[in-house]
Amino acid sequence: MKLNCIVVDDSSIQRILVTKLVDAHPNLSLVGEFSNAVETKNCLATKQVDLLFLDIEMPVINGFNLLDGLKEKPQIIFITAKAEYAVKAFDYDATDYLQKPITKERFNAAIKRAMDMYQLRRESVEEEGEHIFIKSNLKKLKIYTSKIKWIEAYGDYVKIVTEDDSHLVLSTMKSFEKDLSKEKFIRVHKSFIINIDKIEKFNSKFAEIGVTKIPLSRNKKEDLVKALDS
Repeated sequence: MKLNCIVVDDSSIQRILVTKLVDAHPNLSLVGEFSNAVETKNCLATKQVDLLFLDIEMPVINGFNLLDGLKEKPQIIFITAKAEYAVKAFDYDATDYLQKPITKERFNAAIKRAMDMYQLRRESVEEEGEHIFIKSNLKKLKIYTSKIKWIEAYGDYVKIVTEDDSHLVLSTMKSFEKDLSKEKFIRVHKSFIINIDKIEKFNSKFAEIGVTKIPLSRNKKEDLVKALDS
């Protein structure tokens, strides 16, 4: 298992030192090295990056400001000459904090921590299964897709009916149709998306989930049959 990583430091000498450590490590794959935040953001937008070696003190946009502008962040190992940044670094959920000059032993210890964290997150996702986040009562709520029975258009809202509860969300059917697995969910009517695994029986007009009859559009029965057979 290798982590894709990039090195960001405005000092060319420091970049060379860190990239040498990266290249020598059997569990790391270097996908880029940059001297500034703009190039780094472009790389993060186009490549799968698991780990970011990030200098804090850089001109124009420093390391903290770079992270503030990211919606999704890889694991971060900060690299800096100053110890006083340590507390703030861990406010950004940093995996580790390396102070210059970096020794090989300290570098390898940080990578072991990153590998352990990566494995832990992967196992957690596998255990939990697929999920989506919805906004409910001004909070983000995690919904496991395996528990969704159906999704229903409800005026300006969308109603999500699960095995345990139901939720009204200010969203669109199109948005949910895009986010949900096409192997598990099918839009059978302009107002309904159903979980194929929850269907108990159906005919030319309705699909039944428990005691609820969900209408099928005229041209959707064939799509449903294909989905159930696949």
